[in-house]
Amino acid sequence: MPRPAISTERLIVLASLFFTVFCNQSFWRSILEHQGAEHAATWLFCSALFIVVTAMHCLLLGLVVHRRTAKPILAALFLMTAGVVHYMQDYKVFFDPGMLRNVLHTDIKEARELLSFSLLRDLALLGILPTMLMMRLHITERPWRVAVIARAALLIGSFALVLAGLGLQFQNASALLRNHKEIRYLVTPGNYLTSAVGVLLADNAGKHAARLPVGEDARLGSSWTGRRKPALLVVVVGETARAANWGLNGYARQTTPELAGLGVLNFPHVTSCGSNTEVSVPCMFSPFGRKDYDEKKIHRHESLLHVLERGGIKTLWRDNQSGCKGVCDGLESQQLDQARDPALCNGERCLDEILIDGLEAELDRNKGNLVIVLHQLGNHGPAYSQRYPDAFRQFTPTCDTADLGKCSREQIVNSYDNALLYTDHFLAQAIARLKAQTSHDAALVYVSDHGESLGENGFYLHGLPYAIAPREQTGVPMVAWFSPGFSSSFGIDADCLKRNADAPISHDYLFHSVLGMLAVDTTVYDKAYDFTAKCRN
Repeated sequence: MPRPAISTERLIVLASLFFTVFCNQSFWRSILEHQGAEHAATWLFCSALFIVVTAMHCLLLGLVVHRRTAKPILAALFLMTAGVVHYMQDYKVFFDPGMLRNVLHTDIKEARELLSFSLLRDLALLGILPTMLMMRLHITERPWRVAVIARAALLIGSFALVLAGLGLQFQNASALLRNHKEIRYLVTPGNYLTSAVGVLLADNAGKHAARLPVGEDARLGSSWTGRRKPALLVVVVGETARAANWGLNGYARQTTPELAGLGVLNFPHVTSCGSNTEVSVPCMFSPFGRKDYDEKKIHRHESLLHVLERGGIKTLWRDNQSGCKGVCDGLESQQLDQARDPALCNGERCLDEILIDGLEAELDRNKGNLVIVLHQLGNHGPAYSQRYPDAFRQFTPTCDTADLGKCSREQIVNSYDNALLYTDHFLAQAIARLKAQTSHDAALVYVSDHGESLGENGFYLHGLPYAIAPREQTGVPMVAWFSPGFSSSFGIDADCLKRNADAPISHDYLFHSVLGMLAVDTTVYDKAYDFTAKCRN
């Protein structure tokens, strides 16, 4: 039986219609929510957008899809788009450049945790099925002149339809995109294709460029004169812990019982620099921060750790996750998520206590001034139940799968809170180790990189564009602990810090506060962003 014949241009139009109708539910839902489905003008607006979205995809595909490349390119697009649609619909994520950077930098272990039956279902319906139907078609071969004319007609016609559709509803479209810029990241597959191109170009542009120096004048201040012991500061970078569920912040559940017993300094009003790790971690270690946010500038310049090294303080990055995101480039780092400790690791992941395993040996090896950064696995979702040992399964019933669609919201929150209980224990153990050692005057600062949505307004996980990210994703916990020796040697008044801890601060404070509390003098230090400045003698 002969296969049905079809021209490349007709195949492009059919594929574009498929994307518009079946792969843009999130986009259409958002339009109706913002415009009001009860208004007749809204449906006229949607009709114009239908033409624009379909014609734009025809235009993009028309530039890259040809007779010999049509099937492999469209098959890849069907499969990738199916996966994107799954996560957009199930977790309400937006595939902007920040989300694409997260996807591109996701390791195999993280990707494996995101596999689920519902993902396979969507891949089958939106990816495999259209691919199989397309494979049954025979793409006709035509004389090159006819092919050129047909392609020109497709491109010109698509461009004309884009202009016509926008012209009919330009005022509504421009107002919508001006007030809700994030909506453009719901148009699929154009969203992830344009974001991926932007991310790859940006990453390649700075891939081989040396980082520009920061704080070249850094030196130890006068208060270092006559010290009896070297200083040790442990900076714990948490993962996906949100302030709303932090026991010390007044959460209905006590998720931080051990820290509460230690009387640590708690900061209840802390805002993250981003809603994902790829943004927040480089940002919090940068002098530019969210106040002067410039992604290219942050990635092109050295971090806080480089300033400390230049000032005479050794740094060490210990990681139980996906790396330091450029913060420790050229400096000593240890990747511990592949450790083989049977008590803490299962061959796939390690519990966060691996980060303080052998801490005393590191102090013996580095007897001078030292800053150690511990990068947690923390509450990294969606497999919250795998982030803590069974002893911390206090809140039940739990969600014991990475497929959140199979769990109730109560189960998801219970598992998330259990993971916070384990972070509380991990931090308490780290402080106990610092108290027990006698070689250094020690202190610890903990702050999470970003928060997490747990079903509020239908959102799950994190990574929404920062402009629309809810407080659940940008409000993060932060605590600090100072040994008596550290406080006295650096003139830090702990009571003063507690009196001022309720003041709103952000990730922007980490860079300058660390320099301040360690008395590192440099012109890049900004006293206004040092939470210890008012409480140091």
